[in-house]
Amino acid sequence: MCVQRLLLAATALAVLGGSSALARPKAAQATVSVDYSVNLAGIPIGTAQVSGLFEGTRYRMDVSARLTGLVGAVTGGMGSARASGLIAAGPQPSAFSIATRTSNAGIAVRMALARGNVTQAEVTPPLVDMGDRVPVTPANKRGVVDPASALMMPAQSRGELTDSENCNRTLPVFDGATRFNVVLSYGETRTVEKPGYSGPVLVCNARYQAIAGHRPDRPGVQFMEQNRDMSVWLAPVEGTRVLLPVRISVKTTVGTNIIEATRWSRGGTTTAAAAEGSAALASLEGGR
Repeated sequence: MCVQRLLLAATALAVLGGSSALARPKAAQATVSVDYSVNLAGIPIGTAQVSGLFEGTRYRMDVSARLTGLVGAVTGGMGSARASGLIAAGPQPSAFSIATRTSNAGIAVRMALARGNVTQAEVTPPLVDMGDRVPVTPANKRGVVDPASALMMPAQSRGELTDSENCNRTLPVFDGATRFNVVLSYGETRTVEKPGYSGPVLVCNARYQAIAGHRPDRPGVQFMEQNRDMSVWLAPVEGTRVLLPVRISVKTTVGTNIIEATRWSRGGTTTAAAAEGSAALASLEGGR
């Protein structure tokens, strides 16, 4: 549920047309792309990818996931998301969209936000009101992050990115239908070796807190609220003051779900021309 949802997310990219010799220079951009394997109870069930672009105080996140093997053949499960906004003490998203699809159904969510406050949200198809959901109030839609933006965690201390204080935070997540908190606390610091990344990571313990939009009597919700076996490992992104997950572990009723990085590609900085080329390509792809 909560932490797993954090894997289905991505970012809205604003494309500025035209160029001029008198145009104001753009800030250098840092990029990162991380591939993940998804395993449930030790069995590979899917893959995922997270890509981040960071330019000054702005960010863009793209996330995709696909179930593979027998599970994928049976369910056809896949999803992608986009999110963008400002980097402050935490992410302040301005746009979020997500689309998931199985072999027999699909769900799409689009949100517009103003510095983390939801101004518009649309879920297609609308959720069926069974009369047992906790109502989502206007207050529940203020000061929130979407599931994609929640993957990007700005440093909270002025010290090293692997300072233990960067674990201690609460992520106020709203996915368009439900509002919940992911409460992180410092566990330990480890050293990992991954293709593209070698160094220290923060191991943060995670807790799920249902706030609104959920059905409190559902066994799955109750299980997650009592779940003490969840964690996220955070690694610093070179050239930025943010961290991204290299590992997410969530105990479920059928086994532990582990989402773990298999490749970490750091783009360093890119020139304005290269960034504009990437933006134009993204725009073309989106229009197909």
